[in-house]
Amino acid sequence: MSDIPSITLNNGLKMPQLGQGVWRIPPEEAADNVRAAIDSGYRLIDTAAIYRNEAGVGEGVRRSGLPREELFITSKLWNSDQGYDATIKAFEMSLDRLGLDYLDLYLIHWPQPMFDTYVESWKAMERLYKEGRVRAIGVSNFEPAHLERLAADCEVVPAVNQVELHPRLTQAEVRAYDHEHGIQTESWSPLRGVIEDVPPVIQELAVKYHKTPAQVVLRWHIQLGLVVIPRSSRRERIRENRDIFDFELDAADVRAISALDNGGRLGAHPDTMDRR
Repeated sequence: MSDIPSITLNNGLKMPQLGQGVWRIPPEEAADNVRAAIDSGYRLIDTAAIYRNEAGVGEGVRRSGLPREELFITSKLWNSDQGYDATIKAFEMSLDRLGLDYLDLYLIHWPQPMFDTYVESWKAMERLYKEGRVRAIGVSNFEPAHLERLAADCEVVPAVNQVELHPRLTQAEVRAYDHEHGIQTESWSPLRGVIEDVPPVIQELAVKYHKTPAQVVLRWHIQLGLVVIPRSSRRERIRENRDIFDFELDAADVRAISALDNGGRLGAHPDTMDRR
């Protein structure tokens, strides 16, 4: 059993608030990594076509022995596969690599506005959703302007917007837009920029709450109402990352962590990311 709470998405689907990300987990290690996460109580696993480890993720799911309906599996459409027909084909290839009959969540990985194909890709994802092949559809790295374009030209409001989000980049504008429009914000790389060189305020809070700095930061994400997907290749760290539901940060401490925001984006900006 898992005691990780769930968030209800805008279509009524429940999504675990904490999951295991597998970015940069080598393909040959992915099955063991996913199995370790599931054994530790995780039910949300987040992968992507470009991670090249979907087959390993699927193997880890099968090794877990859990019924498929108890797990929440996310994958993402890579940039070079955007376009209506290409999106359908890429989705089917992801399902095949994963060895699954359906996905719980499928995301457009980046908007890439310079190529102007994300609306066409979204319409293909709407078809997959209406056919019941994916339980929810969403986006990743979308700014409000990109979401406004979808709202103007498409039918289905994204269920999730997965963005780079951590105390150095709190994404207040994106979170506000998502909240106003019923879109769940999800944090990728939630510990970047603060765990490599732990700020004094987080060091102090770790002492105060008898937790590690990473646990304090992950708890901050949870209390902001975010879905969060930390990544670790170490079994003990996987367990540590989920041990964040037995304490609560004071409101002033949440604000103190948010005050670390300096716009420190570590990944690409969605308006200029053009990697194919």
